[in-house]
Amino acid sequence: MNRNNKNMKKVITTAVAASLISIAIAQVKTPQGSTKADFETTVGLTEIEIEYFRPKKNNRVIFGDVVPFDKMWRTGANKNTVIEFSDDVKIGDQPLKKGKYAIYTKPGKDSWEVYFYSNTENWGMPNPWDDSKVVAKYLAKVTPLSSTVETFTISIDDLTIDQANLTFSWDNVRVAVPITVPTDEKVMATIDNTMKGGTPTAADFMSAANYYVATGRDAQQAKEWMDKGMSMISEPQYYQIHQQAIIYAKAGDYKGAIELAKKSLDAAKKAGSDEYIKKNETMIKEWSKK
Repeated sequence: MNRNNKNMKKVITTAVAASLISIAIAQVKTPQGSTKADFETTVGLTEIEIEYFRPKKNNRVIFGDVVPFDKMWRTGANKNTVIEFSDDVKIGDQPLKKGKYAIYTKPGKDSWEVYFYSNTENWGMPNPWDDSKVVAKYLAKVTPLSSTVETFTISIDDLTIDQANLTFSWDNVRVAVPITVPTDEKVMATIDNTMKGGTPTAADFMSAANYYVATGRDAQQAKEWMDKGMSMISEPQYYQIHQQAIIYAKAGDYKGAIELAKKSLDAAKKAGSDEYIKKNETMIKEWSKK
């Protein structure tokens, strides 16, 4: 082989090696067909985290076709959908211990069976399916939607202090599973521990008072705590005085409630709060009839 041919071979070999190295370190990224979603929310005092993959409709008929009726579905795409609760909860009327669970569903035309499965390490459906790992189950009614949801969506909706709906929406279908969380139990534990064994702050007294009134408990106790908390604040704000007035009214002391509402009204006018001006004026008028 002559020198020119040897040099040419060396150049080609070097070029091939360089090409292979470029392929190995390529950084080209393309979007996934089903994107990953991971979100956290709080219901009452309970944290809920959900991780799932979101397939798209792409002009297809979803339920009864892409997702067959009356067959188990991974409830998303790729790796199984996972939900985690920081406290013991209830799914419908079934208790569920705090922890992490996979969610599987069996969609039907009029209702879905929703399963909470203790083994979360599956890619898609468990193989084989183990009924002993189903720790909670709920039959959810299908609600038809007037508009199309292009991308499969799981959300936590309709929140109250102790309840929410775990909602599945896709195509023209919505399904909701009720979740109940132990808010009252947890709040009452913190109130009892703080009031009996701790050193309550002004915020502690006021929060406890507001919670007692909001949940229909002892209004006289709430009034006592609110007075104590307010006495610890050098310059109470108009909205705090307004809340104190509400608690007085709940305790049946309408004279005291009106006096406080007038004080809150004056402070709200100075602060330029139209919202609290209106609230106080309305309450003064209402309580004056008592």
